[in-house]
Formats: sequence, structure tokens, C-alpha cells
Amino acid sequence: MSTSIMVVDDSRVVFTQLKKMLQDTDFEIVQFCQSGESALEAYEKCHPDIVTMDIIMPGIDGFETAKAILEKWPNAKIVMVSSLAYDETIEQAAAMGLKDFIYKPLQREKIIEALKKAAQ
Repeated sequence: MSTSIMVVDDSRVVFTQLKKMLQDTDFEIVQFCQSGESALEAYEKCHPDIVTMDIIMPGIDGFETAKAILEKWPNAKIVMVSSLAYDETIEQAAAMGLKDFIYKPLQREKIIEALKKAAQ
């Protein structure tokens, strides 16, 4: 049985990269959202096993979206995926209880490793 993934990122390029990287793995992208608002609606409908979350998006940002998801679904597993890899953002993600922080540009091994860790 595959692990369901919801990708939240305003970039279709990132979605396409992730889709390609996750081919032939036990991870399946079941939902793609380009804003925090659409991610909140989609999470309620599909309850994915793991969410990958960008920080900078139109509307509410990734931190606010993650916070809203975790308030409503405390057991949600969220992995932050961003180019904003600064100590403050990594610490903020950890303090919120996010499962991991992956840096862009994406590397297949790191993505798969983070998703496996989050799935446990």
C-alpha cells in the first residue's frame, strides 16, 4: 500500500519534480495545491499521510497553513520544503512539530529519506 502525499507549493515545476522523483517508490501524490487556502480545503477531503509544504505562497504562507492544519488535525505529518533554509525558519518548523525541513533545489535521496522518516 502506498503512502499518500499532498504537495503544497505555488510552483508547478516543484510539483513536476516531486512527481518524477517519487516514481517507482511507495509514495503517491494524491493532491497538489498552489495556495495555503486550497491546501486547507484539500486536506479536509483527502487526509493525506504526509504533506510537503512550501513557505512562500500567495495568500497564507506555509507556516500559517501548517499551523492551521495542525490545530485541526494534530497528528498531521508535514515536511517543509523551501529555499528559505535559514536557522530561524528551520527552528520555527521544528518548534511547530513539523517532521522535517528539506531544502530546494530538491534532491531525490533527501526527499525520500524525509518522507520515510515522516511516515514512521
